[in-house]
Formats: sequence, structure tokens, C-alpha cells
Amino acid sequence: MDPLPTILDIEASGFGRGSYPIEVGYSAGDGTLFCGLILPEPDWVHWDDAAEALHGISRELLCQHGKPARWIAEQLNTRLRGQTVFCDGWGHDYTWLNRLYDAVAMRPSFRLDDLRKLLNEDEAQRWKGVTEAVRERQQLKRHRASSDARVLQLALGEVKAGVSC
Repeated sequence: MDPLPTILDIEASGFGRGSYPIEVGYSAGDGTLFCGLILPEPDWVHWDDAAEALHGISRELLCQHGKPARWIAEQLNTRLRGQTVFCDGWGHDYTWLNRLYDAVAMRPSFRLDDLRKLLNEDEAQRWKGVTEAVRERQQLKRHRASSDARVLQLALGEVKAGVSC
């Protein structure tokens, strides 16, 4: 698979009802990374301590360093315009992306799709092991959107090249 597609990942305040995006990142086909913390909208109040333990992003960090939701949406639209972008947690990521765009009365200029659609049955069986091996080789200490997207992108390349773990 050459070039690799753009992979997007979203970190969120939690899972389920009331959760919202707190960080969005992607790895483009050329390896360019983008990542941005999102300043919570006034009505985005849900917070799950278990999610924070996973991604390590506190609400205080968001309030100090987050960018306005409109800025994040505009950056994504400018950078990803016309592309089909893939994610591994489509059910959650699609919902969070929509929450971001709804909050600022905008629409994405790109299409979000499920990464699993790119995998045949054999590749899907090898996916988890290859992804874990890539994550270990990358020696990532943090669970953040752009680095997670890059791991998924590298794993996709390896799975398509026939690597198995």
C-alpha cells in the first residue's frame, strides 16, 4: 500500500454519553503529524478519570493549552480537504468528530472511514499483533492522538507488506 492513507485518532473526555473530543491528531500519507488539544466548549462538562488515566491529559491541561474548537476544525478542514481519512475506532471517533464540528456549526471537508475496511481477512487476523509490535518498537511513553495515529499507519503498512507477529 503506497502511499499510506492518512490516519486520524481522537482522545476524549471519556466514553459514552456526554463525552467529547479533547485531542485530535493525524499522521498524513507522507508521515507529517498534526496534533492539537481542544479547549472544552462551555457545555462540555463530562469527565471520566479512567479516560484521563489512559491518555494522561487533564482537564486543567486542556484549559491551559487547548486551542478553540473552531481553530481545530478549521485546521483539519484546511489540511485534510477532500481526503478520505481512516481511524481504528470509527464508532467513537465519528461521534467525537461530529461533536467537534457541531459545536462550531461547521462540516468536515473530509470523509472519516473505518480502517478495518482496508484489511482483508488474513490482515485483520494479524492486525492486533503487528500493531502491538509497532507500538513497542516506537517506545511510546504516552497515549496521544498523533503518535497513536502514526502507530496505526505504520502497522497498516506492515500488515499490507505481509508482516506477522
